[in-house]
Amino acid sequence: MAGRRARSPLQRVQRRSRHLRDQVEALRAESAAASGGQRQALRQRYMQLQKLVDENTDALHNLKKADEPAPVGNYTQRKEEEEKLLLKLSQQLWKLGHVLDQDNAATNDTVKDGYQKDPQTVDEDKEEDESDDDDAESSEEEDSEETDDEDKLLDDPSVKECIAVGNFNAQQEGDLTFKKGEVLVIHDKKADGWWLAENSKGERGLVPKTYLAVHNEDGESQDESDEHIEVVDETADGTEIKKRTDSHWSAVRKAITENDTVEVLATMGAVPAGFRLSTLFQLLEGGNQFRASYFLQPELTPSQLAFKDLVWDSEKNTIQPRPTRVSLIVTLCSCKMIPLPAGSIQVLSRHVRLCLFDGNRVLSNIHTVRATWQPKNPQMWTFSPRVTGILPSLLDGDCFVRSNSPSSDIGFLFELGITYIRNSTGERGELSCGWAFQKLFTSDGMPVPSKMYELPLNGGTPYERGVEVDPSISRRAGSGVLQQLITLKKQPVLLVKLRSLSTQSKDILNLLPETLIGSMCYIHLLIFYRQILGDALLKDRINMQSADLICNPILATFPQLMDQPDLMDALRSAWADRERNLKRSEKRDREFLKSLFVLVYHDSVFPLLQSTFLPSYKWAEEESEASRWRVIADFLRKSRENDGALQSLLSSENTHKAFDISELAYDFLGETRKNNPVA
Repeated sequence: MAGRRARSPLQRVQRRSRHLRDQVEALRAESAAASGGQRQALRQRYMQLQKLVDENTDALHNLKKADEPAPVGNYTQRKEEEEKLLLKLSQQLWKLGHVLDQDNAATNDTVKDGYQKDPQTVDEDKEEDESDDDDAESSEEEDSEETDDEDKLLDDPSVKECIAVGNFNAQQEGDLTFKKGEVLVIHDKKADGWWLAENSKGERGLVPKTYLAVHNEDGESQDESDEHIEVVDETADGTEIKKRTDSHWSAVRKAITENDTVEVLATMGAVPAGFRLSTLFQLLEGGNQFRASYFLQPELTPSQLAFKDLVWDSEKNTIQPRPTRVSLIVTLCSCKMIPLPAGSIQVLSRHVRLCLFDGNRVLSNIHTVRATWQPKNPQMWTFSPRVTGILPSLLDGDCFVRSNSPSSDIGFLFELGITYIRNSTGERGELSCGWAFQKLFTSDGMPVPSKMYELPLNGGTPYERGVEVDPSISRRAGSGVLQQLITLKKQPVLLVKLRSLSTQSKDILNLLPETLIGSMCYIHLLIFYRQILGDALLKDRINMQSADLICNPILATFPQLMDQPDLMDALRSAWADRERNLKRSEKRDREFLKSLFVLVYHDSVFPLLQSTFLPSYKWAEEESEASRWRVIADFLRKSRENDGALQSLLSSENTHKAFDISELAYDFLGETRKNNPVA
């Protein structure tokens, strides 16, 4: 006993898998010759084996290379091979369960959805001997030799026609309904087991591989035993197929269906099973429809003859305040118990994307707040950290929210995300780590109270229900009340605070567009922009029917700052330096402040937008972000020292992009929101 070498975590999982494989083979052999009276006893063994397979799968998913006491060669490949073996055992048991249930139809519910899971664990390591270490090294070869000929043939890329061995009804948009015996043509065999198929009517959709067998010319399935297997119709209970009617479903569907990368990461144990491609990131990448720069532009009335949210007040000689149905402040406080990705992927950014949502459509721009975290407690994310100087707007957890949407279901959609890069392949992407929804009105139409909310996070996408961020947490829970409470504390949550506005704050927010989410730290800059916009479109236009271009660099370029937060911070810094030296009387003079803002804008961010020294803005690239800020800080310093940007602009050391009329010309007909599909 004292000389026995300790077995590594991966080897323990491999040893259990070999024991389970032997037990499954024995059960299959016994069930083939079992009489009706023996099937009940075999069913009990089948259910226990299914629990053990599931437990071992969970244990495999939780393994990390760092947990190994000694270096392990081809660690990732060995984990993947072990995953394939356990998946094969689960599928074999799934089929075997239906065979055993033939004489007892009332027990079909116990094998619905594949299998039932149990949190109990079984320790089979008590009688280990030293020779098992060598067995673990050769387990991959044994597993591949045990693969069914049927599975090999079904996965063969040259096999295109398959026959359904059971009925299947679509669970959601994109699935293909089929009947037992129907012949399907397979166009794409995805690694996650959901294949793209086409029926005889030319209809295409996703189908589960486990319902298929190879189709021969005589119409029989390849596996003769299929005639004894009846696959349960998983939607026979009348599950409703939810139709997607929103205008941006293409981006949402991509986040739901194109999850090959996520499936691979989940199979490797790199991320929990509830992670998905980020839905809100897909929407942002699809164009400017959900960007703040789009919502900052004025909106036209349905007749397109006037501005809906930009009206002139002739008495006060400025734009009129526009009260809205939703006008408040939401503060992101913290996120707790967020699952950690494995060491095989490097996290470039942790952040929360939020927007207004009615359960079907995004009703506002998508605003992003980056989170901070401490190595000693990486499962907690926080916002608005203490920093010296001006807090970067990207880190500001205080967000203003405005909307005039009449929807009774309107609320906040929060999506936690990570931008990552895979160490092995260099592949970059963005994953959702969970989402939460908080309605803003009660069932009787009253606003929800202004207070702190602790929102449990859901896995999957906002269009999926009942998905956990990390299902292994619930599976490991016991049945006792104390264990359930402990498990509940391990579930990921988001803490947010809704705050009502003071009269002064509400008056300020009412000068903004009717629909917009943004950071509280740059509201004063948005107000300047809106006032200059009102002057140009409503006060200074000689002919209100004229649609000529307006020469105004601020109107032409300011919306770009909404998509480049470091430039917005540069403008904030430059304005703060200038405002610090103003007299009290000057701070009360609205026209003076507006003219001063124009000068500050021209001396700070306007030249930077056209500088060839400023790298393009790239999300979550540390080197690019640092390089941009060095250029910005150096330019602001020189502008302060030289009392303006003119010297830098005329210097031969600085170069700028070729002149384009769009730098100066504001085309309000091309920029205004004529028919906003989301507001």
